[in-house]
Amino acid sequence: MPFQVSPGVNVSETDLTTVVPAVSTTEGAIAGHFSWGPVNQRVLVDTEDRLVDIFNKPNANTADDFFTAANFLSYGSALYTVRVVNGANNATSGTVGTYVEGEDYYNETYANQSLHGDWVAKYPGELGNSLKVSVCQTAAAWESTVATSYYATRNSDTVSLAGSGIGASNTETSFVVGDILLLGPDKEQRKVKTMSGNTVTLTSNYTGNTVSNYTTDITRRWEFSNNFDSAPGTSTFATDVSGVTDEVHVAVADEDGVITGASGSVLEVYEGLSVATDAKTDQGASNYYKTVINQQSSNIWFGAHNSSLTNSGKKASGLTFAGNALPVSSSMTNGKDGLTPSSAQRIAGYDKFKSAEDVDISLILGSSADATTAEHIITNVAEVRKDCLAVISPERADVVNNNGYEGKERDDIISFRDSLTSSSYAVMDSGWKYQYDKYNDVYRYVPLNADTAGLMVQTDSTRDPWFSPAGFNRGNVKNVVRLAYNPTKADRDQLYKKGINPVTTFPGQGTVLYGDKTMLSKPSAFDRINVRRLFIVLEKAVSTASKFTMFEFNDDFTRAQFRNLVEPFLRDVQGRRGITDFKVVCDTSNNTTGVIERNEFVGDIYVKPSRSINFIQLNFVAVRSGVEFSEIVGRST
Repeated sequence: MPFQVSPGVNVSETDLTTVVPAVSTTEGAIAGHFSWGPVNQRVLVDTEDRLVDIFNKPNANTADDFFTAANFLSYGSALYTVRVVNGANNATSGTVGTYVEGEDYYNETYANQSLHGDWVAKYPGELGNSLKVSVCQTAAAWESTVATSYYATRNSDTVSLAGSGIGASNTETSFVVGDILLLGPDKEQRKVKTMSGNTVTLTSNYTGNTVSNYTTDITRRWEFSNNFDSAPGTSTFATDVSGVTDEVHVAVADEDGVITGASGSVLEVYEGLSVATDAKTDQGASNYYKTVINQQSSNIWFGAHNSSLTNSGKKASGLTFAGNALPVSSSMTNGKDGLTPSSAQRIAGYDKFKSAEDVDISLILGSSADATTAEHIITNVAEVRKDCLAVISPERADVVNNNGYEGKERDDIISFRDSLTSSSYAVMDSGWKYQYDKYNDVYRYVPLNADTAGLMVQTDSTRDPWFSPAGFNRGNVKNVVRLAYNPTKADRDQLYKKGINPVTTFPGQGTVLYGDKTMLSKPSAFDRINVRRLFIVLEKAVSTASKFTMFEFNDDFTRAQFRNLVEPFLRDVQGRRGITDFKVVCDTSNNTTGVIERNEFVGDIYVKPSRSINFIQLNFVAVRSGVEFSEIVGRST
């Protein structure tokens, strides 16, 4: 008990309930080329729909990586994804594009600088060119009356203007493209498409009665007014500090329909934001339009204050804020997808997964990696972490339309394998599959490593990580029209000797992962996927639990506590068929005086892993009639 200096009762408790925790074995990781989304940042994706929301639908340039990610998610629900780019640009409302790869980059580089216009697309890529940002700065911009006489012919899409209120050639000073005009005695609503001189062209025909020199004023409205409750005015915050007309409304639309499939679809609306830097909502959160949009928008960054916004970016107290009498709309341009990422750029993306302390992953998808990238994933990520597997496929040219001599696909796959290191932390399959791209209504070849990794995830869900993911029970590959290369028995023999797991289509039985080897060249228990994954689970779980032994005394009590921690866990694994036997040694035999003096602690854990069946021998023996089986059983072989 602690020392006490006067009589009293001290209560303390000791927690001896520590157990070996369950560890995750199903998180995947990929660094790839996508047409949208944050760059060089890990993003956790759990469904294919979420993949599309963040990184956009595939195209011919991004299909390999998109479908690798999507195929993995069809087996599991956790994939860390890093987007890599090569020369991509964000679209802007200015005259040139810029580059902002994500929030950290924006905050560090551009938060207090102009970004080539009022607004910048959230991420690099041509998708940003479909965006339009419209700001309603004043009540007049929301709705106003234009004094003019005009001519509108029934079933025509043009309106001619004349009169002292507008003049014969000043349409641009009274309307903006997108404005809604209320025409004729029935106030028929039509949207402005273009303007030239005294002529306004509408997006659809005016169908009311023909109007000749109609003298009633034209009412115009902001095109997005239906998405808001009322015109912008003065916020409560500004009113309280004698500020005036600080509010703006902001709408973000898919102008070209590339994002949603419908031109003009409204993506985001922000009502009653303030251009005052210190503005707050009634709940105390920031209402400054730059802050709110940067924090909440999935499509745009703030670039700069529009020149028509008087006093914007200042504190609200005592200021009168003014804005344009017409909406200020900006169509984004100059977004660029860039080139296919280089090996170096992909490697930089995979390096985001190097540290086991930063991110917990179990399977690294190589996608369409070349030999340089694949070697890096194996030796500099998986081998360094030692808690995950790199899953690799051969290069496209090795198996897709490789119409050389007989067996050329096999030889090229083996050549690719021979260019990579020997490692029990890597797994390689035999090819690519042909599958349907529902987003573009075409068929594409996609590497199989996502399926190989996905089958391990599926095995974890239905059995345990130490079960083999191969074969007809657990190795059925999804979404296959056909294989680019379907290895024969002779080819499978050659591939398997090299540690390459054949993926084979069997008539009437589907496409199956037909091997469970790692890429370890030397004969060892660790040349099998199930054994390597067994030890990853054991090492990760026990090492996590062992952290709580740090800084305790290396005495009999601590060593007994360690054994009592590990042995029940191993008995559970044994009961679930992962190991056949085990022994934990943690006593004075391995924690000698020298070990203790060096402030070290040693626990030796011996296990006998269960082995998967790879080869079956069936012996059929014919015997004469009248022979007793007991006389020959065991002798015929």
